[in-house]
Amino acid sequence: MGSAATVYLVDDDSAFLVAMSRFLRAAGFLVVACQSARDLLSQVCVQTRGCVVADLDMPGVTGLELQALLVARDVAMPVVFLTGHGDIPSSVRAMREGAVDFLEKLAPREQLTAAIARALERDAQMHAERMRLEERRRRLAALTEREREVLALVVRGKMNKQIAATLGIHERTVKLHRTAITSKLGVHAVAQLAVLVSEAHIFDTPPQPRAGP
Repeated sequence: MGSAATVYLVDDDSAFLVAMSRFLRAAGFLVVACQSARDLLSQVCVQTRGCVVADLDMPGVTGLELQALLVARDVAMPVVFLTGHGDIPSSVRAMREGAVDFLEKLAPREQLTAAIARALERDAQMHAERMRLEERRRRLAALTEREREVLALVVRGKMNKQIAATLGIHERTVKLHRTAITSKLGVHAVAQLAVLVSEAHIFDTPPQPRAGP
């Protein structure tokens, strides 16, 4: 599906699916109706924006199983559960796994629209964070191998002279690499560089010295 934030409504009850889809569209939401968990899973991917409003008690793949499958596929859309009856153990499990809300189908419609609004807001926040992280990773990917080696030592608190000795290069060369790093990343403070590197998870092992500048 496209990048627009969409409410994916999942329920095996066709009459309820049609009626709820109409209500949500009238309330101003973009809605995709799915008659089963499998139907939903065939339409979403990592990039899909929006939220899922799912029936808890569906045949085949249940609502809770659908929630687990979405997580396993890295589909980060928030979930709102609907149920025909109160189910405290299931509601506790759903909320523990990150569901936005757990409502009975007969709950006031205002509660449902409010829960969906919160779910879409959470999706927007997660999307913004993903975009920010992708941009940082893109900038980090622009660094040369040597610049990455220098950066790894900078964020570990090493001084230019120590970095030069570790990598077997001149201190002046280290300074030139640091200038290139700050220019490409748009970050100058060592603390900010450390945060950027930590969030991007780019250094799993310390750099190994190699020949050349």
